[in-house]
Amino acid sequence: MDGKNRRGVAQPGSAPASGAGGRRFEAGRPDFIIGVIGASIATSRDLENAFAIGKLIAQLGCALICGGLGGVMEAAARGAKEAGGLTIGVIPGYSKSDANPYIDVPIATGLGHARNVIIAATSDALVAVGGEYGTLSEIAFSLKMGKPVISLFSWDIPGVIKAGDPEEAFALLKEVLSC
Repeated sequence: MDGKNRRGVAQPGSAPASGAGGRRFEAGRPDFIIGVIGASIATSRDLENAFAIGKLIAQLGCALICGGLGGVMEAAARGAKEAGGLTIGVIPGYSKSDANPYIDVPIATGLGHARNVIIAATSDALVAVGGEYGTLSEIAFSLKMGKPVISLFSWDIPGVIKAGDPEEAFALLKEVLSC
């Protein structure tokens, strides 16, 4: 790689003003796909925050992508569905039926935790809600790819943008996406 297409650590305002790669999506498709990442076994605070951020993402007209299982992933997808949004779940196993009931588009990968790369690569920006080591890997992949990552009580590492509540996370999300 010649370095011309490399981006450094994402900061607010660094994402393209249009869809992934700076292109506009076709009519009827969301301009942005937002990743919501977090643990499958989560605290009540993280579940409430995930639901709220999922709902806000859908209200913005963005699609939500997650790991498609329970916990933070299910809460975020439920919030997005209640607001009329599109949800994508990248499933670790081979069965699409493993997806939680709020996933519109289940993608069975058979990749286990390696699916985290797909979530990071597909997302235009990510919101990490709580989480454990799987979440940390998604954050690391995202930052390596130059994707903005907003933390809602998740890992405090360089390059991650901290938010104190879903509304602040949403405002930061809109800022990094320039919308």
